[in-house]
Amino acid sequence: MEKYLINGGRKLSGKIKVESAKNSVLPILAASVLTDEEVVIENCPKIADVTSMLKILNSLGVKTRFDEDSLIINASGILEYTITETLSKELRSSVFMMGALISRFKKVKIAYPGGCDIGLRPIDIHIAALKSLGVSVTEKEGYVNCLAEKLTGREIYLDFPSVGATENVILASVMAKGKTEIKNAAREPEIVDLMKFLNSMGAKIYGGGTSTILIDGVESLSGSTFKPIGDRIEAGTYLIATAITGGEVEIKGIDVKNISALIHKLCDNTCKITIKNDIIYLKSGGKGKAFSFSTGPHPFFPTDLQAPATALLSVADGVSVVTENVFEMRYKHIPELIKMGADITVKGKTAIIKGVERLHGASVTSFDLRGGASLVVAGLNAEGVTEVTGIKHIERGYFNMPQKLNALGADIKRIN
Repeated sequence: MEKYLINGGRKLSGKIKVESAKNSVLPILAASVLTDEEVVIENCPKIADVTSMLKILNSLGVKTRFDEDSLIINASGILEYTITETLSKELRSSVFMMGALISRFKKVKIAYPGGCDIGLRPIDIHIAALKSLGVSVTEKEGYVNCLAEKLTGREIYLDFPSVGATENVILASVMAKGKTEIKNAAREPEIVDLMKFLNSMGAKIYGGGTSTILIDGVESLSGSTFKPIGDRIEAGTYLIATAITGGEVEIKGIDVKNISALIHKLCDNTCKITIKNDIIYLKSGGKGKAFSFSTGPHPFFPTDLQAPATALLSVADGVSVVTENVFEMRYKHIPELIKMGADITVKGKTAIIKGVERLHGASVTSFDLRGGASLVVAGLNAEGVTEVTGIKHIERGYFNMPQKLNALGADIKRIN
């Protein structure tokens, strides 16, 4: 059984460079099928979710290869528009292929997407938006079948600022006839990055980072060489890991405004933080103080950092209150933290955390990507050895996590 063994109690210290953002790269990979010309994604992370998306692209006839850290994609030979259940179930981001393949072929057949089991993530918002563009949608035997004679731009209002639905509408409408206006659009930095990538290919998309996105449909798109933004969730996880160990770290490759909600909370936790260009320097002030937060769409506190932050608060002085407003099943890490000595009570979507002096090592299981990261964070603080199983979830989104943390002074072994 693959697992991490973490010998806790070591302060982290040193420098680290973040990978390109997983949540930018995956929709960009879907968007790469919109041109017959070569696309190059620089600094592409070799994480499990990228591998799964490449399997999907390859199954459709797309050629992909790595040249060191750059991923080269050629979709000129793409023939298929069906994504099987086996491939779709590997990751949630397979859903982005709906918009991309509808744009390319005017048809797509895709099994319902998988990914982490963190709660209901229905695709009804995606489907309603695609129907607005002229797509006929039928659902049968676990597959969504989409067909369109033509795609016509129009005004679309999203009932919730869903990141995936916003990106799917962008992908489907980028070459639609006329203008598309997305209202109540998601504002995440990764959406802005997707728009920058498409615009580098010749698209005409405006309004990134606001709740209204405008798209002027174009006839075709060309190839591009593009470097995605740094991964704000990876950066945030390592900042939290440093804080919980009482250490200091310099993190390079991240735009601080993309994680400003976390930065403010870490300052409340007695951390000293200095920003210079794309570098964040954090020095822990020792024993942290409690703070409270509620997750929500950007620019609110990101749901993907809720679990690591909960681990940090489990050893902070005082009582913290965390409210999870995005996914209703995103507290699966809490019973595992309690095994390590945490004092946490969950009432509905609220977790009440009474800080303890220190956690202790235990055998715990990762049930999802960010929950697994929180167990690693907790293990870095814990007295004794922490055994984390279910690490396949962690490796979906963190490249070489043990190596990166060991370079900062941690003691983590990956056991095959």
